[in-house]
Amino acid sequence: MNTILKDWYIVSVFEGKELLGKILWGICVDDMTYRFAIGDYVCTSEIEFISPMTHLIRTVNGSLYQVIGEGRKVEVQVKDFELLRKGFSPDQITQLNLISHDLLH
Repeated sequence: MNTILKDWYIVSVFEGKELLGKILWGICVDDMTYRFAIGDYVCTSEIEFISPMTHLIRTVNGSLYQVIGEGRKVEVQVKDFELLRKGFSPDQITQLNLISHDLLH
């Protein structure tokens, strides 16, 4: 096993209505590769394969993640993808977009 995540999301990244790909975002519980510290956020490369029976997710870069607990599926626009890479959770991005929308109206 490589990396174990909790509080995880399968994030569908869109440009307009076009799906560009899906990534995994979550919080590190354990990492046998020593890439992440416990409690760090993890934002993966594009998901290649999901095994619901074993709770394993493999990315196109060959990394393997085990997810624990209940995950969520969310959608973001490509303009918000960099926020995921910087550590913002999908819920935080949704809140930021709501605040930005309210300020413009």
